[in-house]
Amino acid sequence: MLLDFLIDYAWVVWVSLILIFLVIEVFTLDFTFLMLALGSVAGLATSFTPLNFWLQIVIAAVVSVLLIFAVRPPLLRRLHRDDDPALSNIDALLGQHGTVATDFVGANGYVKLSNGETWTSRLTDATSDYRLQTGDRVVVVSIDGATAVVEPAERTAP
Repeated sequence: MLLDFLIDYAWVVWVSLILIFLVIEVFTLDFTFLMLALGSVAGLATSFTPLNFWLQIVIAAVVSVLLIFAVRPPLLRRLHRDDDPALSNIDALLGQHGTVATDFVGANGYVKLSNGETWTSRLTDATSDYRLQTGDRVVVVSIDGATAVVEPAERTAP
């Protein structure tokens, strides 16, 4: 009985899927559901032929997969080609050089980074034996909450 309904009203199923996929695509903007909607259009087109409903599903799935792997990547590259490559937030701080602002007491102190911000900082576990004084150079290796985890910058010969 369900199979008879699907055979008679397959176009309704396909149109419903197309609308559902398009609505989801509007909220995700990732082109995945757009490709699924286009695959469903292929299913809709085959629903007007004498092909079995299960064959319609296979055709829609194959078209969707081909679109996802062949069309979606170039669309995403084109969409993101003008994105700002500048790092932000924590990513922008990692690897940044700084200068010790106050002598470290134990493994803790304050560091003025090259971007002008002053951060509470601590030495990494591997370098906690170092004694840093005002003016020493450091490099940020990670961020732990509001604390910059630093290690001494290696000095190079002039």
